[in-house]
Amino acid sequence: MWRILIVDDQAIVRQGLKVMLEQDEKMKVTHEAENGKEAIDILERNHLVDLILMDVRMPVMNGMEATRIMKKKWPEIKILILTTFNDEQYALETLKDGASGFLLKTADSEKLIKAVYSTMNDGLPIHEEVAAKVIPNLLQRDEVKTAEIPAELTEREIAIIKLVGEGKTNKEIAQILYLSIGTVKNHLTNILQKLDCRDRTQLAIFAVKHHIS
Repeated sequence: MWRILIVDDQAIVRQGLKVMLEQDEKMKVTHEAENGKEAIDILERNHLVDLILMDVRMPVMNGMEATRIMKKKWPEIKILILTTFNDEQYALETLKDGASGFLLKTADSEKLIKAVYSTMNDGLPIHEEVAAKVIPNLLQRDEVKTAEIPAELTEREIAIIKLVGEGKTNKEIAQILYLSIGTVKNHLTNILQKLDCRDRTQLAIFAVKHHIS
């Protein structure tokens, strides 16, 4: 069962999210917090959390600052950003700081649960409206090298890069390529090293920039 911490300054929103998430038997909301500082205090006392649903605009400490601190202290915890503000800058900042996805609160329960599954399986769920703004912005940046595709990449590695660019999780990649999840993870580690990419987000951007499809 996935243990979930909901961080939002509105109690009614937290309760609504809890009801939607706990429709799925794999999800249990074990903690709630009104702001980023309270969430960090909860993690300091009880580190038994697998996923955090994080609002962006909150008093005391906002979601962007909290995400930055949490990913440094507890890098294994997944953070899915939830907000009513369709602002690409929030998405860029939180993804850069290690968030695993970005979803608008207008999403229905089916989309929310699907995003949680994707996040927990190493995917990168991004709400379509946000992606439409974020991806073009990212492509204009110089964070990912624009050189030719390195010759040392194998056909298998290129196939994996393509699937990462399509937003596939490790489990989905393993099923499509008839590999074990462990093998996919090993390939991804090698790919990131070869391409000098920090993380899965940069790898997805690399796939888009180099038209690997």
